[in-house]
Amino acid sequence: MGFYMTWFTHPDSPLAPGELLEKLYSGPDIVRVPGAHNALAALLAKEAGFKALYLSGGALSSSLGLPDLGVMTMEELLLFVRVICRSSKLPLIVDGDTGYGEALNVMRLVQELEEAGAAAVQIEDQILPKKCGHLSDKLLNTPEAMARKISAARQARKHLRIIARTDAAASEGFDSALDRAKLYVEAGADIIFPEALTNKDDMKRFNDAISVPTLANMTEFGRTPYLTGAEFKNLGFSIVIWPVTSLRCEAMAMQDLYSHLYEKDGQGGYLNKLMKREEIYKTIGYHDYEALDQTISKSIVPGIK
Repeated sequence: MGFYMTWFTHPDSPLAPGELLEKLYSGPDIVRVPGAHNALAALLAKEAGFKALYLSGGALSSSLGLPDLGVMTMEELLLFVRVICRSSKLPLIVDGDTGYGEALNVMRLVQELEEAGAAAVQIEDQILPKKCGHLSDKLLNTPEAMARKISAARQARKHLRIIARTDAAASEGFDSALDRAKLYVEAGADIIFPEALTNKDDMKRFNDAISVPTLANMTEFGRTPYLTGAEFKNLGFSIVIWPVTSLRCEAMAMQDLYSHLYEKDGQGGYLNKLMKREEIYKTIGYHDYEALDQTISKSIVPGIK
């Protein structure tokens, strides 16, 4: 078998996905988590060496041609959770937006995500229509209503880790975000995600005051200054995510490709920018799947004439 083997035969870990994730963020180093908006992206991230993945609601919505305003359905989310988890076998943190409803909806989301293979769910304290955490004029839920969602998620879970995101810093100020975070910890959050903090001093103060691990969002073109994983670690964070980077990279590359195809009437002169057939086959374990069935002859990759 090859490096990835296949998701038909890959042995399961004795630890549940949530337990695997906790083992990572309880370690001495910060957990570096790239976004992966589909299974191929997940496999490429794994190939690069990453040990955990993040599924962004913003990235997935964009890939479906939808705005990140809470209009994507739970079933659309769950489809991608399943394919990413089964293909990569890495702990997956899932952006659960506002929980797809109130307490009962959150409980269903938690159990559906566990069945799909997720390791953690992130729930934010906005109300619909929700927005990206780095945009203006977000509408916030009451702290008590958000705490009820966190408590409901905790009751429903077997192993799924609960990440409570607060968007309060931008609209209500640092102290409000910190007070909300402390309430969410009391309600049962395993990890706190303070969204859109704008300077290192606030990050350090926040982390010093919180008793559970924290997650940093290193998104592009937002309010948070560009920091490395090591810098976030020194500020007290246990996890850093790059949530939409893969989607933005893919979108720009495809925009360039389609312009070339349209203008040049073909892919001539563009092949050096494309991943070769054998490279994709290696990443997805194509020949490992063939080897599972002796009636299938190993495919020969055609050479370039």
